[in-house]
Amino acid sequence: MSARELKSVAWSCRALDDLPGDQAALQRWLDAQATAHQLNYALVHADDGVIWGRFEKGAWLWSCNAFPEISPPLRWDTLQQARLFGSTSEVFVWRENGALRGRVIVDSDAGERECFDEPQLLWGRREGDSKDGFELMREGAQGLLHAPPAQIARASALMTRNYIDYDEDGHAVVTASRLVARQEN
Repeated sequence: MSARELKSVAWSCRALDDLPGDQAALQRWLDAQATAHQLNYALVHADDGVIWGRFEKGAWLWSCNAFPEISPPLRWDTLQQARLFGSTSEVFVWRENGALRGRVIVDSDAGERECFDEPQLLWGRREGDSKDGFELMREGAQGLLHAPPAQIARASALMTRNYIDYDEDGHAVVTASRLVARQEN
């Protein structure tokens, strides 16, 4: 096991109160969040499956368009949680008691708060060619299928950033985590 590298950042976390209340508002809200927070990717869990997205040229592209046989359409009424993320921020939305709640975490340049990044392996292996910038991944034993954006599928991992704080006894605790988009090469 490799050692974790601690970084120092300035970051903020705040609740979101302008969440969409229906399907008509959902896509506009997602577009606005991506633009405002420089978000590149989305990982959505819905009642009927997993939906991946990537933001390009001012619009979200969804795995359900590339692989409709395995990725359900994005619908407000089936959305359980969504993580929209980029290299410096994440918007996290979840359903609670029938309504959506959310928060945004934004990193700034060097600061005095500690964090560490950690890869999280994706289920499955890439299968077949890329379609509209998404790649099918299949996990054989479980039979799981999902279609992440090609850059994420090729890395076979998502990166999480874990923010550290200290309790009153001086013990380190992770107070928040978010997904991080790797810098484009």
